[in-house]
Amino acid sequence: MERQSIKNWNEEDRPREKFASKGRESLSNAELLAILLGSGNSQQNAVDLSREILEKYKNNLIELSEASIQSLQQFKGIGQAKAITIAAALELGRRRQAETKLQRPQITKSRDAFDILNKNLGDLAQEAFWVLILNQKNEVLDEIFISQGGLTATVVDAKKIFQQVLTYQRATGIILAHNHPSGNLQPSQADINLTKKIQAAGKVLDINVLDHIIVGANAYYSFLDDDMM
Repeated sequence: MERQSIKNWNEEDRPREKFASKGRESLSNAELLAILLGSGNSQQNAVDLSREILEKYKNNLIELSEASIQSLQQFKGIGQAKAITIAAALELGRRRQAETKLQRPQITKSRDAFDILNKNLGDLAQEAFWVLILNQKNEVLDEIFISQGGLTATVVDAKKIFQQVLTYQRATGIILAHNHPSGNLQPSQADINLTKKIQAAGKVLDINVLDHIIVGANAYYSFLDDDMM
């Protein structure tokens, strides 16, 4: 049977591209294994070789995980490096099952966001802009630094914000935050305009802008609490 190179497949069907565009859940075990292998052999592409390996182990990942490095090397195109890559990936999966999921901070009110952000913004002599990235449960996936400016302003690029946010697969919402070194917590017209601009961009991308926190000296202002959102 003639070997069909994966490079000749439609782009959306190639394992790596499919993973990137449709998510990991869309791939079969053979396609995931093919990504680990990277290449097949002179008769088989990586997906066909992966199918052969899985069939040998009854299409059962537990059976495959118990295979020795030497037995994996019996397949044409599988040297020691690829055999160890397979074994290492399956060992990580085994260890993952034994892990306890981390308890993420959850935002239920503006004070929760301030308590997280104050350590980044509370003592700064220059304005800086940060974003909290949240999942559907309003749990904090990450805190990301966006920019830092002078005493009275910092330049914020909405595109830069969403470029970073969209790298988080489970991101559904964000909270904006910046500081006012002067201690005056009232939002400027520029703050208001920026918030509206980022909100509008978020609607297009299905990312909810939930609040904008202005941090001062151990105090804060919330756009949401003041009905500005």
